[in-house]
Amino acid sequence: MTAAGLVIDAVIHFRLASDYQAAWPDGIGGGTIFRIQAAVALLAALYVLVRRSRPSFAVAFLVAVSAFGAVLLYRYVDVPQLGPIPAMYEPIWFFEKSLSAVAEGIAALTAAIGVAVGTRSAAHRVSGRR
Repeated sequence: MTAAGLVIDAVIHFRLASDYQAAWPDGIGGGTIFRIQAAVALLAALYVLVRRSRPSFAVAFLVAVSAFGAVLLYRYVDVPQLGPIPAMYEPIWFFEKSLSAVAEGIAALTAAIGVAVGTRSAAHRVSGRR
C-alpha cells in the first residue's frame, strides 16, 4: 500500500508538471518541484519494495507526509513566493489533486505503521517462525 500510494502520487505529479511549469518558464517553477517530488516518491517506493525495512518505511513516510502536507498547505494557505520557490496557492480540489492527496495520506499512514511494526527477517517469513 505504501509503494502503491507513492507511485500514484508520482504518476500524477509527472502528468501535471508541465501545466504547473507554464506559469514559471524560467528557474524553479511548480513543474520542476512536481518532477523532483515525483522522482523522490518513485525512489522511496522502490526502496520500500526492495528492502521492506524500518528505514525504508521511514523514508517513505517522510516523502508521503511532506507531499500530503504541501498539498494541504497550498490548498488552504496563500503562501507567497519564497526565494526561488513560487507561490503555488490553488484553492480548489480537482480529481488528480484529490487522488494524489488520498494516495499520499494512505502512503504516509501505511509507512508509519511499517515503521512502528517493522518487518520480520526473510528467514522467519519463509519458515513461519517468529
